Amino acid sequence: MRWDGQSIDADDGALPGLERPGLARLGLVRTVRTPEFAGVQFHEVMAKSALSKVPAASRMPFRWTINPYRGCSHACLYCFARPTHEYLDLDAGADFDSQVVVKMNVDTVLRSELARTSWRREPVALGTNTDPYQRAEGRYRLMPGIIGALADSGTPFSILTKGTLLRRDLPLLVKAAERVEIGVGVSLAFADSRHDAELQQRVEPGTPTPRARLDLVRAIRAAGLPCGVMVAPVLPWLTDSTDHLRRLLDAIADAGATGVTVVPLHLKPGTREWYMRWLEKDHPHAVPGYRRVFRGTYAHQEYRAWLWERVRPLLDERGFGASGHRSGSGATGRFSDELRAHDDGDYPAGSMVEPGPEAVPGMPRDAAGVDQLLF
Repeated sequence: MRWDGQSIDADDGALPGLERPGLARLGLVRTVRTPEFAGVQFHEVMAKSALSKVPAASRMPFRWTINPYRGCSHACLYCFARPTHEYLDLDAGADFDSQVVVKMNVDTVLRSELARTSWRREPVALGTNTDPYQRAEGRYRLMPGIIGALADSGTPFSILTKGTLLRRDLPLLVKAAERVEIGVGVSLAFADSRHDAELQQRVEPGTPTPRARLDLVRAIRAAGLPCGVMVAPVLPWLTDSTDHLRRLLDAIADAGATGVTVVPLHLKPGTREWYMRWLEKDHPHAVPGYRRVFRGTYAHQEYRAWLWERVRPLLDERGFGASGHRSGSGATGRFSDELRAHDDGDYPAGSMVEPGPEAVPGMPRDAAGVDQLLF
């Protein structure tokens, strides 16, 4: 994709704003559509705030986030952020993929918030909801201003992305790292074979290929920055085989990643319906298993424990275990090398829904217990 002529000054023809109260509440200025983004509409808004506080009940390793965009053209079927579009009177399916809200003044508002005497320079995470380096960033260029504001204020931050557009801002990130502690992470759930890439493009049709993201990891490491990889989500019956996980972790280790975080799929209402509709069409053989494993939002505890027992030796063999030389990820805003058990408190949506004491067919009964997927 070439980004020539895609600045916000380009004559792209504004459209009337959609008559939706949710967008109006965000301060909608105009709705824009351009030939370079077929089927996507951008709703440009003037944001009242840039920093979002993580609920106190969450055990996320950060208290603050920034989301310059709402909605995401990556169009990942499993995206847990899909239901947030319903707050804007948009749907969690096609609208989430094609109706992207752009916070035009996010850097200016951010600088104002960071200048407050009450700001304690706590770590800030980007990429926790929608991707800050989705394709729209090539047009709107919001991230350089955000990076500059955080670095100038002495605020540590982390970025998690699938978007290879982050390469553009590597010089800015290198300079920022001289002033504040930063973490950079790349999200990658699929290995790099032809078969894996075909599945990836069906599940994440708007994202860069696995190979492109592995090259991004190499570029980040070549720039002298740490780079963790979030293997997320692991899809039951599709990407949780030992063969796939081994090939994926081999590729990640070869790219020079400094850490790995592994997270299983979870399906919130709104996302669940969208993902399952695709699964029933493309992989009907897996539907009965999903109905057993997902009795609620999160995979059954026995599945999670079973997956961890499969993943743990693969991580250890490649130096990604708790005592390994690559244990510091930086992919999720955690700025120490400490690794701990991953539990329900890590999910901002609330507690896991446990389906009851019965075992999930195919999962070993003695695997039940603490969910230890690394966070």
